[in-house]
Order: sequence, then C-alpha cells, then structure tokens
Amino acid sequence: MTTTTYQRPDAQGYYGKFGGAFIPEMLHRNVEELKSKYLEIMQEASFQKEFRYLLQDYVGRPTPLYLAERLSKQFNTTIYLKREDLCHTGAHKINNTIGQILLAQRLGKKRIIAETGAGQHGVATATVCALKGIECIVYMGEKDIERQAPNVARMKMLGATVIPATSGSKTLKDATNEAIRDWINNPGDTHYIIGSVVGPHPYPDMVARFQSVISEEIRKQLKEKTGKDLPDYVMACVGGGSNAAGTFYHFLDEPSVKLVAVEAAGLGVDSGHSAATTQLGKPGVLHGSRSLVMQTEDGQVIEPHSISAGLDYPGIGPLHAYLYDSGRGTFLNATDEEALQAAFELTRLEGIIPALESSHALAALKKMNFTEQDVVVLCLSGRGDKDMATYMREMEHLG
Repeated sequence: MTTTTYQRPDAQGYYGKFGGAFIPEMLHRNVEELKSKYLEIMQEASFQKEFRYLLQDYVGRPTPLYLAERLSKQFNTTIYLKREDLCHTGAHKINNTIGQILLAQRLGKKRIIAETGAGQHGVATATVCALKGIECIVYMGEKDIERQAPNVARMKMLGATVIPATSGSKTLKDATNEAIRDWINNPGDTHYIIGSVVGPHPYPDMVARFQSVISEEIRKQLKEKTGKDLPDYVMACVGGGSNAAGTFYHFLDEPSVKLVAVEAAGLGVDSGHSAATTQLGKPGVLHGSRSLVMQTEDGQVIEPHSISAGLDYPGIGPLHAYLYDSGRGTFLNATDEEALQAAFELTRLEGIIPALESSHALAALKKMNFTEQDVVVLCLSGRGDKDMATYMREMEHLG
C-alpha cells in the first residue's frame, strides 16, 4: 500500500488537524516510549510470527466473509458480512488486545489496565492477560456494569479486577477517565491497553494497524469470491471507531470504495440523548487527542446516550474525524429503535444475532441507495449474546 495522509498520521500523530498527544507530564515518558518503539517492535519478525500465530490458532482468523443472501435480496444488492462476531471472545476487540499484550511484554510491563463500555474490550483484555499470566485491571462505568452483566462475569472468571467508574454518566467516558488516572499513578510498570482508535498518539495509529487485519482479509476473500478485491461500499458502526478503522484501513486510499460509518443517534440526533459526534461535536481535546467532541459552548463534555454501551461515547477517533472533515467518509446515524429493528431483522433473515453496536450499521442499509450491481461489505463487529437482556426486554415490550 502507498503511504498517504489517510492511512498514516504525520510524525506528531495528526490526521489533518485531528490527533496529536495532549497528555499530563506524568505520562510523557510512557507515551514517548510507546511512540519511539511501537513501529519497530510491530515490524520485528518474532512479533509478527507470534501475532499471526495467535490470530490464527487462538482467535480463529481469518473470519468468514459471508454472503448474506436473504438480506441481499431484501435490499436488491449484494451484501457480504465480515464475521468479526465469530472471533474468540465474540468481537473484533481481541485483534488489538493480542497486539498490545505482545507489545507490553516486549516493553517489560508487568501490569495491564483497560477501559471498557460494552465489555467486549474488557473481556478481550482479560483474556490475553490470562493467556500471558499478567495482572489485569478493567475500569467500567457503573451503568455499563449493570447492562452488561455477562461480560462482567466473564472478566472476573478470567481473573481480572473490574473497578466501577461512579462519576459523570457512569459509562465509557468515565471509565476512560479512571483508567488514565490509574496510569498517571502507576507509570513505571503499567501498560494501558486502549480499546479504540482514540487517545494520544500513537494509540489511534497502533490500534488501527492491529485492526487492519479485517480489511486485509476482506480484500483477499472478496477477490476469491468475486474476482475483484474492491467492493463498492464498506460499512461499519462507529463509537470511538476501532472496527470501522480496521474495516476501512486497506480501502482508505482506494477512492472508488465508498466508506460508510454509522454513529448512534440514541433517541434522535436533536433529542439531547444522542452519541452522533460528527453531527453534534466540534473540535476539541478528549482523552489525549484533538478530535470532534460533543461539548457545550464553554467546552464541557456533553453526556452521550446510546442503547449500545460500545457506542455511548462523546467523541470519535481522530482518523474518523478527518474522514468526515475531508469528505472521504460518509457518516450516517441510527437511533436506538432503528438499531433494535435491524437486529431482529438480521436474526430472522440470516439466523445471526448481532451485537447492538453492529446493528447500527445494519440499520443504515435502509438509508442507502444501492444498485443491483453493487457489492457491499458490512462489518459485523460483534455478536449479540451480551445484549440478550436488552433484546428480551424489547420482545416483552412488543408482546
């Protein structure tokens, strides 16, 4: 692939005017160490060998590129689902945590911390810490702990300590704040595994590179199935945006491929209960990088809302902010209700129960104007086991 501003940030970690590293002095050494070593470590033959081995034999990659025939018929086009829901632990998050645990080991770190919203990143982090015998602390919003009980149980079974974040909206933003606070207090022996393409440079680039295995596989699999490796559309849900970054990565510099990112509109973009950052946000700094952030006139972060814990975030990764700002990506949104409907629709058409996060991308299919000749690849980022309580409530409500 050629190097361009879309796929790679500049030396300071900027994608256009978004990115950078805005960090407290206490974290300077850690972030500088990461920045100076991450590319070199990731390119080592021994790192690549272990990373690829674990992706194949532990995670179960490559994940299938599945032709969803009944769904395709519904939209009179060709829709492939990239089945990240079939990864070990049930979502794409494990691609990144395996990469980062190998990196942390090579940096000599003895303790791992992480933040989690839907719990998938927390489970993926706890999983690789158990695999490598490393101490694991996961910060999770008190509200998310309640709505994602199965994932909390899995993390504890895997040996992780789950610490509730009790401030603010008690969701992902607050869990991230607590994790950063922990890192400031324990800079020497601790590595912070950020779960999305957010945070100070080099995290957005590093996470995107680990997740880029998704689009690497899509190109190869599509070529095998159709004879061409470029689809017409690539679609994914976006909170911070790691599954979308991985799904888009190897298409970023292919202008013929339309990139469609779908945010959580919550109760409606203008309802005051939303997480559609590109529609509601303006440039600002959140969790260590400059991006689009939902904020008041005086810069206070506005509490987001989404039925899906993984999209309940008031910002967006700097790469996505740049894709939106430059017009390279199309950013749509789906409400809680639309996501629920799309989840039930996929389940009944294809026998696949999707995560609520992925259901937002599925809901956006109705907002597109596909032709019969189009080839659409949609990232099914996770499976719906963790959301069964929400789905069951909806079924009771519908009678």
